Amino acid sequence: MNKSNLTKQELSLELSRKLGFPLSFSRKLINDLVNIFISNIRKGNLKIKNIGSFKILKKNQRLGRNPKTKEQYIISSRNSLSFSSSKNLIASLDQNE
Repeated sequence: MNKSNLTKQELSLELSRKLGFPLSFSRKLINDLVNIFISNIRKGNLKIKNIGSFKILKKNQRLGRNPKTKEQYIISSRNSLSFSSSKNLIASLDQNE
């Protein structure tokens, strides 16, 4: 698996192939894991030891501009997700080079 983007389906297939789980169990495991992440992020910041932390950023409404036409428009307020990797994760990535 040397792709830059990974789908839940591909992750389930890989988990099933490597660990010998049935594909239906792997799908349920991945979906439950994602749902646990989402619910914990909604409660506040989520920190996963040796991996990193997720944080919700609140973006305010602002004025945007189309660089081609110079037309101005309103960018609505929204929530955004930020991820900061842990030092251990970065060290393990550097170690494998």
